[in-house]
Amino acid sequence: MWTRWWFSKWGDSGVVDIKYELEHVIILTASRCLLGREVRDKLFDDVSALFHDLDNGMLPISVLFPYLPIPAHRRRDRARKKLADIFASIINSRKCASESENDMLQCFIDSKYKDGRPTTESEVTGLLIAALFAGQHTSSITSTWTGAYLLRHNEYLSAVLEEQKNLMKKHGNKVDHDILSEMDVLYRCIKEALRLHPPLIMLLRSSHSDFSVTTRDGKEYDIPKGHIVATSPAFANRLPHVFKDPDSYDPGRFSYGREEDKAAGAFSYISFGGGRHGCLGEPFAYLQIKAIWESFAEEF
Repeated sequence: MWTRWWFSKWGDSGVVDIKYELEHVIILTASRCLLGREVRDKLFDDVSALFHDLDNGMLPISVLFPYLPIPAHRRRDRARKKLADIFASIINSRKCASESENDMLQCFIDSKYKDGRPTTESEVTGLLIAALFAGQHTSSITSTWTGAYLLRHNEYLSAVLEEQKNLMKKHGNKVDHDILSEMDVLYRCIKEALRLHPPLIMLLRSSHSDFSVTTRDGKEYDIPKGHIVATSPAFANRLPHVFKDPDSYDPGRFSYGREEDKAAGAFSYISFGGGRHGCLGEPFAYLQIKAIWESFAEEF
């Protein structure tokens, strides 16, 4: 497992920048899961470096001026073009050799629109970059906050370690998807860190029809068709009428029978969005972050 290999490089003592280290381990694990055999076997270092340039080209000013002629944007755009060339070559190679792999790249290559039109090379490249980019930022931030809270709250760290110890007694040293899925204590610790520090500060939706919203105070707002509706997970996840002591780190609030978000409504916890456009990567994100902190706990 890549996470164990990464942590084993740290040695027995010293100081590390958790955010920096987890950004790297996330890109390692995500790209190996999402980008296909060719990238894993031959092109990983190249692709990883290009994603780093893409990452560094997403600045706060990029939201307002995405094509501002600054060095970070120039590197970002060059990296995007090189990635497009790499994936176009892989796609052509698979098609020419009539090869078919069991991976997400193949799913994108084989996918078609409702009218039967196949996806283009450019669209497949965009989907791959978006998939990795969406999971890299969010998972590295959530992994970092999870670790920060566990290292600060010994009672929850002890509970995570006890859960892992019990699972190791039950299954041995084997760690796979099913065993990671059994780590409910760790799951709640991640979920609570994500409630307090959602990586996305704003979620936007376009209104497809006219509708009205009535607040808890009885005030009514008319939302016209075509308008953009915005909500902030950082604000919504700390509403005191939804979450008791909303600013405190309390993974137990998501224990069975005490899950506060269910009591308050289906969309009170929106770290992964919700509805038809909820984040498709939610299961993968939890699996990835669990693997990281399971490996960290075992190593140290």
